[in-house]
Amino acid sequence: MNKKNTIIIGISGASASGKSLLANTIVNELGSDKVVIISEDAYYKDHSDLPFEERAKINYDHPDAFDHELLFQHLTLLQQRQGVNIPIYNHSLHIREKETRHISGHSIIVLEGILLFVEQDLRELMDIRIFMETPLDICLIRRLKRDIKERGRSLDSVLKQYEDTVRPMYLQFIDPSKRYADLIVPRGGGNRIAIDMIKAKMRELLKSLEEI
Repeated sequence: MNKKNTIIIGISGASASGKSLLANTIVNELGSDKVVIISEDAYYKDHSDLPFEERAKINYDHPDAFDHELLFQHLTLLQQRQGVNIPIYNHSLHIREKETRHISGHSIIVLEGILLFVEQDLRELMDIRIFMETPLDICLIRRLKRDIKERGRSLDSVLKQYEDTVRPMYLQFIDPSKRYADLIVPRGGGNRIAIDMIKAKMRELLKSLEEI
């Protein structure tokens, strides 16, 4: 691993596989203000020009749903220790909020999202790539609970989206992308052995960055 100012750790896997839980657990337990989490979800393309009914029909599990070019630009700037304004995405309305989230000056960026390893340019920015391998039935149960409770979705709409796009896109894009992972984590984001291993590596990286 080359010496650099900023380390990027990518965490990918199926929707509701435990990516956010793993990222948040690691960062919270590290307790360092030099580490920040960025979600690929923030970079969903903005379709506020379309009626809600049309926005709801978009395939949000396809690589084309994301503005990966903007994500790449932001990560490149962050590697150079420049600040960026990250979009804030509203999952209930399928639009970007007017507000943004400003971040800058972090030593480690933990990037989590379903399609991070599909784009070669993004993959090559990452120093460590982690893939969450969680059974799809567990992912579906978690997704049902999350989308109904947190995003105001109906049971039928969640199941229809899962059948129409979520599962097919997982099989087409996400699962094949795990071949690019450096580490595959089974059993979701509560895997304590994986958490402790990743935390130890991140502490080592933080120490090495301080010595530059």
